[in-house]
Amino acid sequence: MTIEKIEQMLAAQSYIADRSIAISIFLSIKLQKPLLIEGPAGVGKTEVAKVMSKALKTNLIRLQCYEGLDVHHAIYEWHYQRQLLHLKMMERESYTREHLDKAIFAEEFLMERPLLQAIKQEESPVLLIDEIDRADEEFESFLLELLSDWQISIPEIGTISAKSIPHVILTGNRTRELSEALRRRCLYLWIDYPTFDKELTILRSKVPNADAQLSVQICSFMNALRSMELEKTPGIAESIDWARSLAELHFDYLDATVVEDTLGVVLKDWQDIRHVTDSLSELLEKTGVTSKLV
Repeated sequence: MTIEKIEQMLAAQSYIADRSIAISIFLSIKLQKPLLIEGPAGVGKTEVAKVMSKALKTNLIRLQCYEGLDVHHAIYEWHYQRQLLHLKMMERESYTREHLDKAIFAEEFLMERPLLQAIKQEESPVLLIDEIDRADEEFESFLLELLSDWQISIPEIGTISAKSIPHVILTGNRTRELSEALRRRCLYLWIDYPTFDKELTILRSKVPNADAQLSVQICSFMNALRSMELEKTPGIAESIDWARSLAELHFDYLDATVVEDTLGVVLKDWQDIRHVTDSLSELLEKTGVTSKLV
């Protein structure tokens, strides 16, 4: 597989990627190393994993991280009800303690969570560990063995090694600093907000039914929005949603009324909406979308 092939695979899935993204994916596959992708929310970090799974025609296994995430939700958990039932049935016979322990801690009672599922696949899946910075720091230690040796240790059973090494994508929004130990085990990619030309290409690809002039105006307006001090800066995901919404409403250009009526598609914080609304005339004049373009 070549870098050009990666670019073609991404393009076939309508993912408009810079060459740096294609190179990072190529190296991650070839070197069998996890790829840590950071950047602002809504710039397409999670989409990389989704597109990879489709392009490689393999399963996507997703672990959504959150504060308090632990081994029982991420790696494995024992089915205690089934174990207890099995133990009660065995109590009728005379078994040694060692035999009982071995029987109730068999793999048939193991409930596989995303990380364990990923290494037990016959063919390499894409494992998406989404928003890793939302998990607690101690959770990262659970990942180190997996990302270094492609194995998971379960005290009651032993070590389970990967049948096939998964393609691992970790994403983060930099809500906290990740440990050096985790970073050393990964390749790194930063995805920023797109340039005007790239965003326009994405919109035309993702929302082909949107008016051509409308797409240009949306990209201009979004670039202006991102220069403002907002609580939640909109990403390319919001641009796509806005273009789709305006196309559904049969608008083919922006003006103050259109923007005010649909601003909730783009901005998700009431203070941001008020701030933009108060500055709307200046913003529209700045971006040159005060009326229908000729």
